[in-house]
Amino acid sequence: MIESIQNIFKIPELKKRIFFTLGLLTVYRIGGHIPTPGINGEELSKFLHQNAGALMGFFDMFSGGSLSRVTIFALGIMPYISASIILQLLTIVFPYLAALQKEGERGRKKITQYTRYGTIGISLVQAMMIAIGLEGMAGGAFIQNPGWGFRIMTMITLTCGTAFIMWLGEQITERGIGNGISLIIFAGIVARFPAAIISTYRLFRSDELNLFTIIAMVIIMLAVIAAIVFMERGQRRIPVQYAKRLGAGPQMGQSTHIPLKLNTSGVIPPIFASSILMFPATLASFSTAAWVGTIQNVLSRGGVVYTIFYVGMIVFFAFFYTAVVFNPVDVADNMKKYGGFIPGIRPGTNTSDYIYKVLNRITFGGAIYLSLVCVLPDIFYRAFHISFYFGGTSLLIVVGVALDTVSQIETHLITRHYEGFMKGVRIKGRRT
Repeated sequence: MIESIQNIFKIPELKKRIFFTLGLLTVYRIGGHIPTPGINGEELSKFLHQNAGALMGFFDMFSGGSLSRVTIFALGIMPYISASIILQLLTIVFPYLAALQKEGERGRKKITQYTRYGTIGISLVQAMMIAIGLEGMAGGAFIQNPGWGFRIMTMITLTCGTAFIMWLGEQITERGIGNGISLIIFAGIVARFPAAIISTYRLFRSDELNLFTIIAMVIIMLAVIAAIVFMERGQRRIPVQYAKRLGAGPQMGQSTHIPLKLNTSGVIPPIFASSILMFPATLASFSTAAWVGTIQNVLSRGGVVYTIFYVGMIVFFAFFYTAVVFNPVDVADNMKKYGGFIPGIRPGTNTSDYIYKVLNRITFGGAIYLSLVCVLPDIFYRAFHISFYFGGTSLLIVVGVALDTVSQIETHLITRHYEGFMKGVRIKGRRT
């Protein structure tokens, strides 16, 4: 391991890419502390930390705390992620977008362009909502000059901030070590870990947590990380044979396989499920009606009803998003076109049905795994009253991006005839 890390700095191009990536991530973190003009940032941050709803805290996690401070990067990269997901879903409805996906590099550039336009549109709408919300918050006490001037300035500032983050991500992907958008999310989540560790230490100093409990939590956290690594790398490989014809008779060609990931949908199901469930609870916090308070209590995070709905939605979105990104019919048609077949399965409809059957089984297992990991933070909070994320969406993203980054670096090492991080083992990251 140590020798492999030393080898990184022996490759000028790889060293340059790593330092370039670290430099842009530093720029991102610096921008996360630049306040939006016209706002009393310190007082607003204190108010939001005391009164923010669950939805606020969830999206603040992805922005590295920029949303609660309302900095120029308050919107973070979430508008870009939303635009990307919306475009993927629209490929089902519009044949034009589906055709673009199959056109290779040209189609990819066109879809990227549409994603950028969608990001700007979503950012403008969200920035306007934030500006109006700030004006109505505590009677506009945190705004220096409320009105349309403030709203337009906030819209321009926050939208430009998101566009700049999007550009940083693209630069990291092209000139850095890849997966720029994922690394930006990773940086935002990891930036909050030191504060969570300090908070846990304070609980220990005040005797609210004992040493045995902390050791047990660390062991469970390491076990959860190991389980995530195992599941994210897990695949169900369906064997495929390709027949080639030489002369008059057929002859068996090369053998390969279709790699079906156990968790094809990635972290999309928890993000969708959390957003949908937290939104009603957040809206309910603005009303004093008795029935609204009842709904808020029923849908409070960590409750039995909330957990049941949360798990159900994760399972639903796991199947739904897998169906969007992976089409067994297209796979079966391409195999048939090039003379490929699964041993013991007829080409065509039988092949697609078989792939559907296998995919549904592993997707159900992957959905249960996602549900267990995402419910774990609520169990920790109810048991130990700590806010540190020992599981959930944040840990899934951190571990997945770490695997991707190590895989990218290892690829550079191996292509230049250096050993990888572990001799005899090829580390495979999670592709999103």
